[in-house]
Amino acid sequence: MPMKFPVISAWSLALLAGAAWADEPVRTPVPDARPVMLSALQSADGTAHGVLTGEIADAITQRFEATSPIYIDVTTERRYRQPGCSRLKVSFWQEGVRLPEAKAPRKQTIEFGINYCLDGLPPRSLL
Repeated sequence: MPMKFPVISAWSLALLAGAAWADEPVRTPVPDARPVMLSALQSADGTAHGVLTGEIADAITQRFEATSPIYIDVTTERRYRQPGCSRLKVSFWQEGVRLPEAKAPRKQTIEFGINYCLDGLPPRSLL
């Protein structure tokens, strides 16, 4: 009796592959965090994602023998009354970072909060 194998179309495979990356945000290459912060301020959901590029990013990655680029995630913690102004949480993170005293490479994250407006200045009021 011959064995029967399920037939999977190329379209089905593409759907399955796409589902695996569905949770991955689109990351814009940027030279610093500012463009990602501005995108978060303009975003309907208050978030934006980037990947740091350039000589400094390359030097950091090489120095710490990291296994990924430096990612930037910006989320809005609070929107202020002043249009285009919010409290943002900015996270830089990288996988596989080797620190001098660490026994094994690991994910390293640096986070900070900033009050920021589309004009690059802090808000006039925190209300």
